Order: sequence, then structure tokens, then C-alpha cells
Amino acid sequence: MRDYDSAGIRNIAVVGHGGSGKTSLVDALCFAAGSGKRHGTIREGTALTDHLPEEIERGYSIALGCAYAEWMESKINFVDTPGSLDFQGDALAGLAATDGALCVVSAVSGVEVGTERMFRAAMQRQDPVLFAVTMMDKEHADFDRIYLEIKSRLTAKVIPVEIPCGEGHEFAGVINLFTQRAYMYTSGAKGEFVETDIPEHCQARFAAYRQELIEAISATDDALLERYLEGQDIDRDDAIHGMKDAMARLDLFPLFCVSAENMIGVRAMLTELVQLMPNAWEMEEIHALTGSEGHQTIPLHAKDDGPFAALVFKTLSEPHVGDVSYFRVLSGSVHNGQEVYNATRDVVEKLGHLSVPLGKERVEVQTLHAGDIGCVAKLRNTHTNDTLSTREHPIRLPAITFPESVVHFAVSAAARGEEEKLQQGLHRLHDEDPTLTVTYNPETHETIVGGMGERHLDVAMAVLKRKFGVQAELAPPRIAYRETITAKAEGQGRHKKQTGGRGQFGDCWIRMSPMPRGEGYLFDDRIVGGVIPSKYIPAVDRGIQEAAQRGVLAGFPLVDFRAELYDGSTHSVDSNEMSFKMAGILAFKTVASKCRPVLLEPIDLVEVSVPDRYLGDVLGDLSGRRGQILGTDTDGQQTSVRALVPHAELHLYATQLFSLSHGHGTLTRRFSGYEQVPHEAAQKVVAEHAREMEEATG
Repeated sequence: MRDYDSAGIRNIAVVGHGGSGKTSLVDALCFAAGSGKRHGTIREGTALTDHLPEEIERGYSIALGCAYAEWMESKINFVDTPGSLDFQGDALAGLAATDGALCVVSAVSGVEVGTERMFRAAMQRQDPVLFAVTMMDKEHADFDRIYLEIKSRLTAKVIPVEIPCGEGHEFAGVINLFTQRAYMYTSGAKGEFVETDIPEHCQARFAAYRQELIEAISATDDALLERYLEGQDIDRDDAIHGMKDAMARLDLFPLFCVSAENMIGVRAMLTELVQLMPNAWEMEEIHALTGSEGHQTIPLHAKDDGPFAALVFKTLSEPHVGDVSYFRVLSGSVHNGQEVYNATRDVVEKLGHLSVPLGKERVEVQTLHAGDIGCVAKLRNTHTNDTLSTREHPIRLPAITFPESVVHFAVSAAARGEEEKLQQGLHRLHDEDPTLTVTYNPETHETIVGGMGERHLDVAMAVLKRKFGVQAELAPPRIAYRETITAKAEGQGRHKKQTGGRGQFGDCWIRMSPMPRGEGYLFDDRIVGGVIPSKYIPAVDRGIQEAAQRGVLAGFPLVDFRAELYDGSTHSVDSNEMSFKMAGILAFKTVASKCRPVLLEPIDLVEVSVPDRYLGDVLGDLSGRRGQILGTDTDGQQTSVRALVPHAELHLYATQLFSLSHGHGTLTRRFSGYEQVPHEAAQKVVAEHAREMEEATG
């Protein structure tokens, strides 16, 4: 592989819905260019960028994959992203590492929810997008229908640059509207073609689309518009230049057609990617944090003589290799064996065996220039979203924003003694995929694993077993209920024990009363006259707090109450701190049960955004989950719903929302507070606790 500077490098994220043909297209593009040594397929498990065992077994991408193609004196870095919403974290990382997107749409299935989400994500980043209609050789392929779908559902600024010559099993070539020539494909293995005049039966279709293309390009440029209105011809070079400028401004989105399986249109697409997509030199200026405190900013550009800065956008753990860090060089250059500074974690790392990724292979290089994508193994303290720079110029780049997990399960090791191994494996998986979260709930004593969906967690558990040898079990998380009191009461706690020698004696009277929600616990010392010596009073407090942690209804902590110690008695010989702690415990048990205790449950503030056509179903479902609707806001065709919903009703809600909204709904949730559980629901929780206690005591 030759050396490429930033002007010769193009970084493209390949995005779209699952099953639209992204991985097959990347494989075909690399095979046509010669970097891919075979024309692999998903079906046979030989596709270039789907090489993980879980991907081969399931037949879809679960992690981003990188590859490159050398074409027209340029290097195109492809980041093939997963199409499933369960793995959208890697898709967003792929966009963050690149300067433009190749949005893939199936000629049969059309625009799907994953297509919409990734196109919107690219628009938020202000990235130019090129559309590719794949699977043009399949039955029911319909280019015109897909074009209109993209136009109505994604952007009215889409414009065909290539049209098919035939569709379905008659798809034999493509017609380029710039060159006004047809490229009819032979049976060559790498997509060889014969350039011809446009076939007679395609002339009318060509003329209509050509006119539409020239009008669209002219409308984005005053000089071209003037020439067009004067009846002058706009030649190929001017049209391509006008299209590229319009793409950079997000004024136009070109549309192409291809069959990756039959290699039709693949070579033409490589040419158009080089001609239309921005090179790394043309990328937007990035502002990074610098200075000893990280409070200053510095503009970065993809030039070799700038300060070295690279963002780690993916970490992948490989057996017998260790962690492999994938990074994009935003500024400066780096050499094989060079020491770099991880400004995020204040550590020095050595880049041994500096490489560029090509599927599961790594091609070692001596230098990576500004704008390029590379990888290196065995960095000890570097993780996804870290910035690599130099000690002389420490820099921290803007981090990738990953979506929050929406599905949560309690996870445990299936075999005794593997808890530590499980924790280590889960945290390694989090390094690979930041959307996989691992937390510990001290109230329920459970490790909670979160993800973007049930399939996401199923795959994660499979990877955990393969890579780290741990069989994990998932279960619905326990709800962290709490208890409180709703009335005042008072009573005695008396602990007396005589064992033949020195005995134990503690006696106290307490009064308990409720406090406002969220106020916690307050101990009020009202002892007068020394009826309980001051040195024993803290022990009563500790006893009440200890007993409160076990509650009185269902074993959950009792909160938001005041305990007033107002009387008691002591023994000159048998009283001690332990005796009064026991007296405090007994007093709590006596009094709390008389204070009309109730169960509290955690409440989440849920925000759901759905297209208007699904709003009724979503509102009905939230109400069925005991949700309290706070309000709705409409923005175009989307409506956002805010509701307070009990935590107990939200397990797998993301899955239900996906079903109700056909994948179009989005969800965020955050803890809001605690509210009283309705009587009927509370009785079920209390009964379940009683059953567990009975089983435990056997």
C-alpha cells in the first residue's frame, strides 16, 4: 500500500438499516479495488468486515468494521456500521470517525427505521451523504419507488446521478447522468464493464432524470444557473464540481444504484466516491481542549505539520492479541513505535505494530498521516473516547456521545466462584461497547447490566462466554422499594438479659412521626434528667437506624421519619452500649408497626418521542403501566410525551415501545423520586417478601 496524505484520504461511514446490504457493498467495493482478496458473502460467513463469530453465526453486524480501498490515486477508508438499533452505539462511533456517510437503502425493502435514524444522525453532524440503492438484481427491486421514498421520508434534496439499466434479474448495468454513457457489466469477477451508448429503451428515462439532475445542480449555484437559463450546456466536470459543493452545504444528496452480489455498478461507485465525497484535508475544523487545565481551545486541521491528535473511536478485544484500539488521526502524523500521550488518562503509550485495519486483518505501516484511520494492539491504559497526543502538546478531542442504555437486567455468574471473572469480563465489554453499561445497586445487592435492547444483551452474554469463559445469567432486576410511615406513634424498647454473670439492660421510649418525602431520617434527643446516660444515647440512634434498614412490611429500608427519644431507664451494672442499641431496635419494631407503614416505589420521568400516528397506542400503554401523563409537545410529525411511571412497570418497556411504534419511538428515562405504592400492588410485594422469607427459613 502506498503512502497517502490527507488530500488523498476519504473516510466514509457506511450506514443504513439492518439487512440493507451495507456489509456486502463494502466487501464488493474492496474486492473491486483489489484490497479485498475474495468476494465474500454474508451467507457463507466470508464478508470482509463481518468476522466476529457472533456476526458469522447470526448473519448480521454487531460491531463496526473497518476496511480500505485504493482507487484513482486515493485511499477510501470504509467504516461499516451495524444496522440494528441494538448496536447503534457503534454506528454513531462510525459517523464520528468519518467525514461523510454512504447511506445504503435496499431496492426491495426501501427506507426503514434504521435508515431514518442514521440519516438524521448524519444531518446533526452536518455530514455530506451519498445514497446507494442496493440489491437492484433482486425480485421486486424498484429504483423509482425507492427514489420517491427517500424524497418523501428523508430529504427532498435527493437527486439520482445514476439510474439502472433494467431491474431485478434484468439489471445489467448503470447509466451515469454526468457522463451520459451506459456501463454494461460483463461476467468479470471484479465488476468489469463495457462503456456504450445509452440503450434505446432507456433513452426517455435517461432524458427525464438528466434534466432533473442539471436543474437541481444549477439551482444551487448562481453561475451554473445563469448558464442553464441561457441554454448553455453544463459539462461533466462542472456538474461534478457543482454537485460536490452542494453536497458539502447539504443542498444535494446524490443517489446511485448497485448490485454488490453481481458486482454491477461497484467500480462506478468507487469513482463517484472519490469525486464527490470530501477528502480529509477538506474536513471541518475541530476545536480541541488544550493547556494544563484543559480550559483553552485549539483549532485542528488535517495537516501533517500540526500537533498530533487522534481519537480512539473503537476498542475490540481479540483472543491471543488483547485490546485493539481503532483511532482517527485528526491532526499531525504518527510513526510506528512512537510514544504518544493519552491526555484523557495522563499516561504514555507506545504504538507498536502501527497498522491500518482491513476487516480482521491489520496491515502494518510505518507512518499514518493526518486524516487517516489506524489501529494498534496492546495499549495498556487507553479506551474508547480517549485522545492520543504528545506530552509537548497535550490535547483532548470532543468525545463521542453514546446513547443511554434503555433495557436493564440483573446479571450473575452461573457458576459459584466466578463473580470476579464476571465483573472483569463485563467491564472489558463496556470498553468495547460504551452503550453496554455495568452498575451495582447497593439497595438490591445486584449487578445491573444495561443495553440498547434484548438482542444487544443476548449477544453481549455470548461474547462474554466466548472471550472470557464466563456463563452469565440474566434476570429482571429487583425493584428498590422503600417504606415509610404515615402516622405518629410511641412505645418502649426494653432489652433485658441475665446470663449468670454480668447481664444486659437497656430501656428506652421513642416517639416516631413521618417527615416530608425525601427528608430522610432525623434523631431527636429529648432526654432530660439523665434517665439515660448521654454516652448510651448514640447507641439507641444506631439501633433505630439499623432496624430501619430492614423495614417492617417487606424488608425494605424505612425512610423519611423522625425518631424522638424522650424517656428510658438504666441499670448501674448491666447497662452498656450494646444493650441500648438492642433497646433501640426493639423500640423501632414496636413503634413503626403502629405508625401505619406504607410501601414506596421508585418513579422514573419517562420521555417518549413518536410519530403522531402512534401517539394513541403509546399513551394507552403508558396509562396501563400506571403512568401519570405530564404533558405532550408536538414538533412537526413527532410528538414528545412526558410521564411519571413506576420503575416496576418499565422492565422491557423499550421493547414494547419499539413494537408499538414499529421502531420509530425513542425513549429516555431518569429517576424522579419515590411515591406510595397503591394498596393492591403493595399487598403483592408484601406477600412475595413473606414467601421468600418462608423459603429462606425452610
